[in-house]
Amino acid sequence: MQRILIWGTGTIAKEVINNSLNGEVIGFVETYKKTDNFMDKPIYGIDEIPVACDYVVVANTYVNEIYRECTKRNIDINKFIFIKGVKTQLGCTNIEIIREILGEKNYTNYCAEFSITEHTFFEDDKKRYDELNTRENFKIQRQYLWPIMYDKYAMAGTMSNYFWQDLWAAKLIYKSGIKKHFDIGSRIDGFIAHLLAMDIEVSIIDIREFPGEVENLHTIVDDATSLKQVEDNSIESMSALCSLEHFGLGRYGDPIDPESCFKCFAEIQKKIKKSGHLYIALPIGKEKVEFNAHRVFYATTVIECFNELTLKEFSCAANEKIEYNVDLQKYDEDNHNGEYRYGLFHFVKE
Repeated sequence: MQRILIWGTGTIAKEVINNSLNGEVIGFVETYKKTDNFMDKPIYGIDEIPVACDYVVVANTYVNEIYRECTKRNIDINKFIFIKGVKTQLGCTNIEIIREILGEKNYTNYCAEFSITEHTFFEDDKKRYDELNTRENFKIQRQYLWPIMYDKYAMAGTMSNYFWQDLWAAKLIYKSGIKKHFDIGSRIDGFIAHLLAMDIEVSIIDIREFPGEVENLHTIVDDATSLKQVEDNSIESMSALCSLEHFGLGRYGDPIDPESCFKCFAEIQKKIKKSGHLYIALPIGKEKVEFNAHRVFYATTVIECFNELTLKEFSCAANEKIEYNVDLQKYDEDNHNGEYRYGLFHFVKE
């Protein structure tokens, strides 16, 4: 039995494990080791890879970084199977070995990544279709082949953190009965669409250009740090779902300012009118900045920053689930390990 290491401890690694590998998974590797165990197996740093390992399945998208670090250390990548994030096959390219180790589901996804159809269900299905088809207009023709590989073993959609945070906020806003809502940088193709479908008029501010115009959606392209576009004590209902943690990091073209998000926190409190509601989502866990992606907050830090408002609910979205009414300090030592947890905060100005 082949002894396998998985390079990665996030969603892709879990998917690879759940899809069943042909071999014994002896542990995991992290480029920058954060903890000692994952899924009841040891985690190794890049300089700790066991000699006893036969193959390494690279189950994350930081391929260039891994390739560079391994090359620097003279680590043999011929036993590495890169399944994501590369345009051409690297490391082990022996299809028979790859197919044997990855198993049917993982191998199908691997083939989808590299546009490989040979020795896959696609060729078998194509042959079977040709045998059964009697309609001339629907005969398979080579120039019209359009192989779709990922969907074979995919689930019927996803229930990601974004799904749960958008649903959580939209339901609360709908129940509140308001007809006009203000938002800062939330997802148009999720949360904002939910509100518009409920005939709620939405004004949204974002530093980025908007892709188009939609009825009942009023857009403002500007920096929301100071909220100078909004009068004090004027907003009855406001949201910011996974947007404020990015302020001042330059990721979206905004100016660098370590205090930017905290300035916006203070301004938001001024804009909410008495009895007004605020719905925000932010990454929570062990507090830090992961430059230039985002900040991660202690839940208590968020509460302190909105000390003029009263917390009505603190829930969490993570691992494709929602957890309601969570203890504020439950995840203070959470390092994520690739699975981000969003804190869902509902405040009221009393």
